Amino acid sequence: DPNLIVVITSSHPNFPAHIRAARQSLSARGFNNPIIVKRTFTPDCDVDRVTVDASIDLGSLLLDGVADGIMIEAPALSAEAAAELAFTILQATRRRITATEYISCPGCGRTLFDLPATLAKVKEATAGLKGLKIGVMGCVVNGPGEMADADYGYVGAAAGHVSLYKGKVCIAKNIPESEAPQRLVEFIKADRQ
Repeated sequence: DPNLIVVITSSHPNFPAHIRAARQSLSARGFNNPIIVKRTFTPDCDVDRVTVDASIDLGSLLLDGVADGIMIEAPALSAEAAAELAFTILQATRRRITATEYISCPGCGRTLFDLPATLAKVKEATAGLKGLKIGVMGCVVNGPGEMADADYGYVGAAAGHVSLYKGKVCIAKNIPESEAPQRLVEFIKADRQ
């Protein structure tokens, strides 16, 4: 039945290899239905171990096209936390974008504002805008190149001023830093209509 969605799981020590072998075996038999990979963790796995192992195991399977979806079951995580981790893995592998992603430089001597505080302000202002990549960069020297794949950018232009970008194109220059987060939100909303 081509409408079936199959869930595959394994307790094999090499979880990804075992899932890959199962997928290959199904494909060799002409079975190409969507596959959800379920990773079940034992009670002795803490939150950090679950996060790392699920990210590596499930993320690699998604990136390689072995899995079409994922499920995480772990006593260390609530159902909500397991779902949040799954969505994070899906977003990191570009399978499903559910949150805004932020790209920021580490800052250097050219950065003329408090980068962590500015990033926090931009995150707060854009919290309701989903599925975007927003770059927050300290200067125009390297910033536009470092955020080249961002949808929008917020880049330090001079002391107390910011330039806004859509992709690689500067759309507004030398906006006072106090106005810049709101102007960025206004531009994004207008651009997305």
